[in-house]
Amino acid sequence: MKVAFVLTEGANVIDMAGPWEVFQDTMVGDRIGFELFTVGESNKPVTMTGGLRAVPQYTFANAPHAHIVVIGAQRGASALPEWLRARAKDSRVVMSVCTGAFKLADAGLLEGKKATTHHEFWDAFAKKFPNIKLERGSRFVQSDDVVFTAGGLTSGIDLALHIVEKFYGPEAAGRTAAYMEIVIEAATTATRLSHVECRPSAMRIWTR
Repeated sequence: MKVAFVLTEGANVIDMAGPWEVFQDTMVGDRIGFELFTVGESNKPVTMTGGLRAVPQYTFANAPHAHIVVIGAQRGASALPEWLRARAKDSRVVMSVCTGAFKLADAGLLEGKKATTHHEFWDAFAKKFPNIKLERGSRFVQSDDVVFTAGGLTSGIDLALHIVEKFYGPEAAGRTAAYMEIVIEAATTATRLSHVECRPSAMRIWTR
């Protein structure tokens, strides 16, 4: 399965790196479970949080088909909403991490549905998108058959493990979590990832 990671200016490193690590570490028997690539507005380098520089492998115009799309906190691009709407029609999962939920909402993918985002942006999200049912405090939320939203930062790791479980089962998700030295406290990733309280953040998340 192919996984596309959206990469534009200001992209938050852990929002991308957390799910990337989960998907890259997933093994199904003796084969890799996912093929990963990045996609952005152009092939020019972008500056992520903390000054990390990265170059998107593809653009929105020429990216190959992706079964899964991941978008974290970032500035975005003019072509992004239309690209996300198209992916919601032909991909199996479109998932946001942190304030990437704003990008899904801007594309109209969360209208009338439930969603979550980083706890410091709950009020801003609720004010901007009053027709979206904001679930405060959830590690991740399934909005419909395709769209998922995760809370802030490391919540993306939890959601990515849930997606591994969705496609390859709890054993594959458990092996991946064990390799990453993530403690799973319940029988399945899906069970353990609901109703977890957020703790105050020590940093601001740049989103514009």
